[in-house]
Amino acid sequence: MRHFVIVGILVILTSILTYLGLSAIGLMPVEASAQAVPIDWLWNWEMVTISFLFSLIMVPLAYSLIVFRRKKGDMTDAEHMEGNYALEITWTIIPLMLVLVFAYLGSYSLGLTRRADPNAMIIKVKAQQWSWTFDYPDYGFTSNELHLPVNKQVVLQMESADVIHSFWVPEFRVKQDVVPGRVTEYRITPTLIGPYKVRCSEMCGTSHAYMEAPVIVNAQADFDSWVSAQKEAAAAASLTPEGHGQQLVLANGCRGCHTIDGSVLTGPSWLHMYGNPVELSNGTTVIADDAYLKESILDPKAKEVKGFAPTVMPPFKFTDQEIADIIAYLKTLK
Repeated sequence: MRHFVIVGILVILTSILTYLGLSAIGLMPVEASAQAVPIDWLWNWEMVTISFLFSLIMVPLAYSLIVFRRKKGDMTDAEHMEGNYALEITWTIIPLMLVLVFAYLGSYSLGLTRRADPNAMIIKVKAQQWSWTFDYPDYGFTSNELHLPVNKQVVLQMESADVIHSFWVPEFRVKQDVVPGRVTEYRITPTLIGPYKVRCSEMCGTSHAYMEAPVIVNAQADFDSWVSAQKEAAAAASLTPEGHGQQLVLANGCRGCHTIDGSVLTGPSWLHMYGNPVELSNGTTVIADDAYLKESILDPKAKEVKGFAPTVMPPFKFTDQEIADIIAYLKTLK
């Protein structure tokens, strides 16, 4: 009985120390949404259980290796045991009950995270290789940054233009796949003002690791100011061909592959492209004029740029006027 008491005390102490150690190293990022509260609550109970089960296995094992090790010169046989049905039944029933309890807690937590607010703001999200685009239908503009008002539920109605992506802001905890041909919903109520980042958490191609976008949680007044500025900018841009072209580029996720600062992603940078020679994968050179750019938009594989073949850019079905506006925008990037 003495050994059982000692092991029991050691199991309790080791469980507490393991739980405190895991909590201290900060396994989870900051909690920044109402939906994160039930998820973190469930995670905390899982940590308690994991710490106890770890100690329940490791402490008797270590204690037995130290206390009951064979003494030097002892060649006698150990005690013969046939088994212990009571222990085996108990060790089966207790884990089964734990699984059922956590199944219930998981369902309860899921229900809390999906609780709907009828007054939630709707934002349409488009995912494509390898960018995120956010459309605010109530305000009439599109952005490559996701701005959210604090303490207000938002419903993201998400679609994919190509393959399966997954919308994940670690501080919000909730993650949702974005599937081609379907509209999936993501409900979130941000509770902590600050900058965050959305990541794609579903392997989606060669630049999967770079499929990120800023997520900014604002106070309501700051969010309203940002919306007003975006609406004014969108209205002003629509008055000029190059402004409209910039809007088209933004709305179709082109900046996910092409930059305007000279850096390189999965497509050539647009900076200083127009009117300059472009070396192709077949060794020839062309001038990036209107005809070349129009052909590249409608049929990206017609003349593949050296270093970017085989191209992963899909063909776009823009009208002639839209293509002209996009080219007008590209002409400004000098």
